Amino acid sequence: MNEQAKAGTVYLVGAGPGDPGAMTLRAVQCLESADLVLWDYLVNPVSVEHASPDAELIRLGKPSTGRAMTPDEITEKMIEAAKAGKNVVRLKSGDASVFGRGADEMDALRDAGIPFEVVPGITAGLAVAAYCEIPVTHHAEASAVALVTGRERDEKTSLQLNKGLADFPGTLVFYMGVKRAPEWSKALIEQGKPADTPVAIVRWCSRVEQQTVKCTLETVSQAIEQNAVKPPSLFVVGNVVDHAPTVSWFESRPLFGVTVLVPGSTHTSRKLRDSLSDLGAQVLLAPAIEIIEPDDWAQADAALQHLGDFDWLVFSSANGVDFFLRHLFDIGKDTRWLSSVQIAAIGQGTADRLADYHLNADLVPETFTADALADALSQQAYGKRFLLARASRGREVLAERLQAAGGEVTQVVVYGSVDVSDPDATAASALESGVVDWTTVASSATAKSLHRLYGDLLNKTRLASISPLTSEAIRALGYEPAAEASEHSMQGLADVIRDHRDSSGDE
Repeated sequence: MNEQAKAGTVYLVGAGPGDPGAMTLRAVQCLESADLVLWDYLVNPVSVEHASPDAELIRLGKPSTGRAMTPDEITEKMIEAAKAGKNVVRLKSGDASVFGRGADEMDALRDAGIPFEVVPGITAGLAVAAYCEIPVTHHAEASAVALVTGRERDEKTSLQLNKGLADFPGTLVFYMGVKRAPEWSKALIEQGKPADTPVAIVRWCSRVEQQTVKCTLETVSQAIEQNAVKPPSLFVVGNVVDHAPTVSWFESRPLFGVTVLVPGSTHTSRKLRDSLSDLGAQVLLAPAIEIIEPDDWAQADAALQHLGDFDWLVFSSANGVDFFLRHLFDIGKDTRWLSSVQIAAIGQGTADRLADYHLNADLVPETFTADALADALSQQAYGKRFLLARASRGREVLAERLQAAGGEVTQVVVYGSVDVSDPDATAASALESGVVDWTTVASSATAKSLHRLYGDLLNKTRLASISPLTSEAIRALGYEPAAEASEHSMQGLADVIRDHRDSSGDE
């Protein structure tokens, strides 16, 4: 076998403008199969979550945000890894071939004999049409669009702007143009571009931090200073800017501009984060409790072998559903194994997680508490056998109530719940600076862990509680929840934050 056959493949992947949902399916597939991911600091960190848990992730960029590697060092790293048989994803913001040095990397890979694939992404200069409602082409205004660099390479002493660009029959989009805006805007005017030509400055296009400032070619520098515009920003120059509304659909979403701290891991909090993000919020994830595999599955395996002896299988959390069913699949069984038992879920969120596995809960109390579930099951508990799939810690009220009602209860631990030992530095800094508008609290254990990790900093944010029981735990710690979900689920938390802003006009 020759060296070419042994080599891995390098994928030059465009991550899109910043919205994780705007990545292509092929980009996701490449990330899922990668052994090494080299990703630019401008790429939304959420996008990298598609990578395998076993992949090596290296963030590139400014020294303050990640590893400061030169372009040559990055290319050398890609080639070295590929020669070792690894599949490599070079993840770039926007499109790898639009001001992304993609051509240089392709040349180097070609010279080294490394197989590669280029996966296009949506470049920010075109994404403004969707996220800012600026039609970069328009039947009455612009029959063409030009993507222009606002910053030449160091060896070039000036921007290469000429009368042809000033007379361009369409829209100009300047990338990397903040620092040299006085130069390129002045040059366009001197070459004949009308000084009152509309300009839109767009920062962080398609991300929750998106900012849009309108001005004219003559007032670009003034607008940058007055609005404290910083990179990454691009400039749309042309009459098409006047067709954009004052506030786009993207910026008018219910929670746009709101920052929410979600104390959970990527796995446990994805549904809540996605719901909040769809509403426009900026979401910070900072685990307060770590969810882990149980010490062993012997107890659960024994119960599974005699599942037919039970009348009810009871889940008290969505995590329990995930861990129980994944283990069921791991030991070679499927959901047909559960056909002999009825299934109870503590609340709608847990029932929804069961539905993800195409299982319908036979009983879901209206109130999301162990007491409510016990009330519902106790009426038919006498002489029945219950299997409770639970965490390594928690209240015993459900088991005690069912036993008191004449039921026989077997409890099996299907996941561990462990407090995170150290506060998250990013979350602590955000709380300290007062930029966190809301913090979600999805359980009593989470409330206690948040109090231990962040203490008085929680007084600088508003707490959204998932249920009355959680609200009681929050008050016992010395805080007052600002809102409580009427539907005791992750979606209910997102809804109550949205409803609170709608009703209060809170900005």
